[in-house]
Amino acid sequence: MTSGSRGKRSVRLSVGAVVALLVVVLAGCGGSSSSGGDTSFTGSGVPNGDPANTRNLSGSTIDSGSVSSLQSAWTLPLNGASAFGIYASSPIISKGVIYSQDLLSNVQAIDAESGEVLWNAPFEQADHGPNGLTVANGLVYGATPTEAFALDQKTGEQVWSVKLTKNEHEGIDMAPGYHDGLVYVSTVPVNVEEFYGGGAVGILWALDAKTGKKVWHFNTVPDDLWAKSDSARNLNSGGGLWYTPAFDDEGSMYAAIGNPGPIPGTEKYPFGSSRPGPDLYTDSIVKLDAKTGKLDWYFQLTPHDVNDWDLQDPPILLKAGGKDMVIGAGKSGIVIALDRKSGKLLWKRPVGMHNGHDDIGEEAMRGKTPKLPVTLLPGSLGGVIAPMATDGKTVFVPVVNSSLTLSSQTEKSEGGPGNGELVALDAATGKVKWKEKFATPAFGYVTVVNDLVFATTYDGTVTAMDVKNGNVVWRQKLPAGTNSGVTASGNLLIAPAGIAGAEGQTAQIVAYKASE
Repeated sequence: MTSGSRGKRSVRLSVGAVVALLVVVLAGCGGSSSSGGDTSFTGSGVPNGDPANTRNLSGSTIDSGSVSSLQSAWTLPLNGASAFGIYASSPIISKGVIYSQDLLSNVQAIDAESGEVLWNAPFEQADHGPNGLTVANGLVYGATPTEAFALDQKTGEQVWSVKLTKNEHEGIDMAPGYHDGLVYVSTVPVNVEEFYGGGAVGILWALDAKTGKKVWHFNTVPDDLWAKSDSARNLNSGGGLWYTPAFDDEGSMYAAIGNPGPIPGTEKYPFGSSRPGPDLYTDSIVKLDAKTGKLDWYFQLTPHDVNDWDLQDPPILLKAGGKDMVIGAGKSGIVIALDRKSGKLLWKRPVGMHNGHDDIGEEAMRGKTPKLPVTLLPGSLGGVIAPMATDGKTVFVPVVNSSLTLSSQTEKSEGGPGNGELVALDAATGKVKWKEKFATPAFGYVTVVNDLVFATTYDGTVTAMDVKNGNVVWRQKLPAGTNSGVTASGNLLIAPAGIAGAEGQTAQIVAYKASE
C-alpha cells in the first residue's frame, strides 16, 4: 500500500513492508453498527470485530476503571521473518482461541488464557501484508500470496485451497471477508518479487465457503487497464483490496480499492499518461451485491492517482446524524463519509499534514503537471494507512505524517519515518473532536474497547485514551516495534510486536491481563 523506489523501478510496500524501509531508522534510535453482526472478538471470528468493520470490541471487560491493572500474562515468540518483517496483521479471538498469521503465511491457533500453541499450519510463503484470518463454520480462512485456503478450526488441517492469481505480477495481501456462506478474497498488483508489474489486475473473488469453488468475481480495474496501445497496457496495473470488505443486513458489501500503476509514470508516459482518464475503480469505494458481485454504486476519491494514494482502509458502516453511512480513508490523508444507499458524499475531512497537492492526480489527468522535483504531503508512506475504529459516535483515525519527494518519473525518496497522531472525528459531521500526537508513525490498527480507544505506534508503544476527550489513561512499551493493532476479549489484551529493529528487541505476541 505504499511506494518507494528501488533502482529504476517503482516499488510498492504494504503496511508490513514499512519494516524494510524504516528498520534502519528505528535501529538508529536509542459499537454502534447497523450490520447486525457480533461486535465481539469473543465469538465473531472476523478481522475487524463485526461485519461492519467497526473494531468496537464490546465483548471485552477492559475499561478505564481496569486498564491500569493490565499486567503481562504470557508472551509467544514470533519467528521466521520474510524480507518485509515478521508480522502485520491483527489476530482474532474466537471462543477463547487466538488465530494468528505471520508474514510467512504461517497460521497458529493459540490458547488465549495460557499462550499455549494448539496447532501450527505452516506455509512458509513470504508475504508483505497486511494479511490475516477469518473464522466461521468451524473453518479458518486465510490466504498465501497466490491462494485462498480453509483450515479445520480444531486441527489446522487444510480443507481446501484455490489459486487466485493469474500471472506472476499479482499477489494476495488481505484477511478474507466472510458473509452468508461466501468467502471474499482479492488479488493485488503486488507481490514480494515485483511491484506494479504490467498486466496485473486486482480481482475480488467470491468463493463457496465450504468448498472454495469460485462463485463470482468483480474486476476492480478493467482487463485492458485503461490503455489504448499494447505498449501502454504492458506498463499498467492496479486495483485490488488490501483489507476486508464491510457487509450490511440488506445483502450488500462495501469494498475499498487500491491505486493504479505505474506511480507516478515512466519517462515515455509521465504522470500516468499510459492510463489516461480517472482509472476506475482505483481509489474508490464500491457497493456490490454480496451474492452476485453486481455493482450498485462507486465513489472515487482520487481520480488518476499519481502518488500511490490508495483508498484502502476497510470501510466502516455506522448510523450517525440519522443517516446510514460508509466511512472510508486511505493514504491521501482524507476521511470521507458516504450515504450508504446512494454513494453520495456527506462529508470530507483532511487529517494530518498536507501541503497543497491533494489534487495532483486530477490535475495531471487534465494536462497540468508539476515541475520536478516536488515534495508531497502526505507521501506514499503517510496519510491513513491502518484501519480506523468507531464507537458509533466518533471515528478514530490513525495518521502518519511522512513526505515523498518525486525527483523524476522513476526516482523518489521518502522523507523519513515522520510522526503520527490519532484524530477523533464526529461521525455525523466529520468535525475534529480531539487529537493525540505521537512521536512515531501510527501504522497500527485502532481498536475501541468500551470507553477506551487503543492505538499503536511504530516504536512499539500501545496507548489507551478516553474516547470522549483523548486523555491518555494507560501507556505500555512492547518488547519490539509494531505495525499491528491490539485485540481484546474478556480481561485479556493481545498485542503483537513484530518489528524487532533495534538492539535488544524481541518480536513477540504479548498478552496482558486486567484484574477481575
